[in-house]
Amino acid sequence: MNRLRNRVQLIGHLGMDPEVKILDSGSKLVKFSLATNDSYVNSKGEKVEDTQWHNIIAWNKTADLIESYLEKGKEVALEGKLVTRSWEDENGVKKYITEVVCSEILFLGQRVQEVVQ
Repeated sequence: MNRLRNRVQLIGHLGMDPEVKILDSGSKLVKFSLATNDSYVNSKGEKVEDTQWHNIIAWNKTADLIESYLEKGKEVALEGKLVTRSWEDENGVKKYITEVVCSEILFLGQRVQEVVQ
């Protein structure tokens, strides 16, 4: 049961090209947004599309894969955990962000041979 405590699985499309950062420690960090879509029928019988945006980060080898093969619009399935962090901006205001730290990723909608070209 411990494995189920903080686990997120998403399927969606990248909303931006991955942003790559190399930290002073030498670790590689990649960030991108992921759009997930859902639809439902409202009380008037109309179909409503709902898009949710998620902040995704990945480290090191996972970051290498994302940097090499993914770009805006590509479809992926990923698994990770939710992490919330805070910081103070230049005006001393405390800011918060919730991100999914990606531990596994699967490229969808294309064959790997197409990506390599």
